[in-house]
Amino acid sequence: MLKLPVLNQEGKVNGEVNLPESVFSYPVKKHILYEAVVNYLANQRQGTASTKTRGEVSGSNRKPWRQKGTGRARAGSIRSPLWRKGGTVFGPKPRDYSYEIPKQVKRNALKSALALRFKEKKLLLVDDLSLPQPKTKEALQLLKQLQVDSALVVDLADNRNLFLAMRNLPQAKAVDARNLNVYDILKYRWLVLSQRAFDTLMSRFES
Repeated sequence: MLKLPVLNQEGKVNGEVNLPESVFSYPVKKHILYEAVVNYLANQRQGTASTKTRGEVSGSNRKPWRQKGTGRARAGSIRSPLWRKGGTVFGPKPRDYSYEIPKQVKRNALKSALALRFKEKKLLLVDDLSLPQPKTKEALQLLKQLQVDSALVVDLADNRNLFLAMRNLPQAKAVDARNLNVYDILKYRWLVLSQRAFDTLMSRFES
């Protein structure tokens, strides 16, 4: 049976919890982690890049000069892509980059990421992550007591003080357990879970 100590906010052991082997003994599959990260980044893309075609740039539709007899190359429009300030050929247009990966692949990727942090001994479980005030110094004090530098802190969204206090820290991020994703787990060196976030997370694998 896999076990993980439960810490208090001072970083002292306050108990222990049994970890489900189906999650934390899951093999670390790098190709699945890669797929999950690429999918997450693709879904974050805005896809708002846009260029104007020859039909959209401003300019007259009149033929600049007659077809023959001038000695110059024939031209039909000043909006031609060959001309300065003309339209763009095959340029980007607003599009949706998001796509879906199978639910089982997404679930297995999350298992792999959690198992990786557990095997690296970079997974901490804290009984309570509530802060007295929504201040950055409170968040820094918490990280200092837990002896972590780069950390993803996971709790539920109703812990407003924690989420506000973590906003200004470049080396840390607070996320809701229901929105936990592989990209964030791999981005930060430590994974810090509250007891209730851990319970919520494990319930995702039971359904």
